[in-house]
Amino acid sequence: MTDARAETLAFAESPVQLLNTLEWAHSTAPGAFTVVILPPHDPTSRGQLRRMAQLARDSGCRVLWREARGGAVTPSRALAALAGPLRRARRLVIGDPFSHYLQLLLSMAGRCDVVVVDDGTATMEFTAQLARGERLVRWHRPAARGPRSALFTPVARRAVRRLTPGQGRSVEVFTAMQVEAMDGITVTDNTFSWTRTHFPAPRLTGGADLVGTSLVETGVLEEERYISAVAELAAEHGVTRYFAHRKEGGEKLRRLAQRAGVEIVRPDLPLELVARRGPIGSTILSFPSTVVHTLPRVLSDTGVRVVVRDVAETWFTEGVTERASGFLAQVTSTARGTHELASRPERRTGDDAG
Repeated sequence: MTDARAETLAFAESPVQLLNTLEWAHSTAPGAFTVVILPPHDPTSRGQLRRMAQLARDSGCRVLWREARGGAVTPSRALAALAGPLRRARRLVIGDPFSHYLQLLLSMAGRCDVVVVDDGTATMEFTAQLARGERLVRWHRPAARGPRSALFTPVARRAVRRLTPGQGRSVEVFTAMQVEAMDGITVTDNTFSWTRTHFPAPRLTGGADLVGTSLVETGVLEEERYISAVAELAAEHGVTRYFAHRKEGGEKLRRLAQRAGVEIVRPDLPLELVARRGPIGSTILSFPSTVVHTLPRVLSDTGVRVVVRDVAETWFTEGVTERASGFLAQVTSTARGTHELASRPERRTGDDAG
């Protein structure tokens, strides 16, 4: 890495983070900068990240692939290699402030400006928690306790300080979400201008596509309820393709294909780019997720209709907090209010009514 003091250093752990880093760069034109990719283990995410990395190189970014997970030695080596550049960077661009690894990197950084780009709807919860001065905890997880959490507490506190504007440090949130305003933080609207510039309007199939979610894998929704809802939507709207989330499990997808009679599509890039390249359905159905905020922007010049399907209370797994269910409702309501999305509320079947 260069020793330039004015360097912008970006970190990406997911394909969506890297896409939104490119959107931020296109919007602000910061000049050449370095993106450090910290890939997860799952092969779908890694494949998408490799393809996104090539798009980043084509856009003029310097891209470094750093294996930072696994074993006792790999993370330590990665952190040691990043320590110098972190101290020298004048601006950091990150995509997931809830990530413990990125919180650790933030705690190692010198005095610098910070830009947070979207890694999904969690950006909404991040700004709300930061405004309340809380420790950063993902919306679908309870606050961690125990010895490991206690050991990490000082790191988490330093990360929150780095994410709080003050003492010559600016903080920007670059987002397509509706976020809670906070004094001192600049909120910049992500219009997906890079995506729309690089990919012409897609061909429309005239049919309906359904966007999958990983809410089963994260323990929020019951699998059987979710599969039944997908089958219902497929029958009602004539859905033929199901775009799987990169974290969805293979066995669940096999059951879903059999029950709903849909083709399972594993996107090779973030869905925003897949939809823009096309072909894509004239109607896109989705459960509460990031895409109900992003796809209306990405496809604003196409005439595609995005329909959001509510999640019924009976679908939640035991132990899901009111905070989690309330957050999903907020994702849906803010998208409807901003983009005037069509709504497909849950229908109370005999099972749900019981």
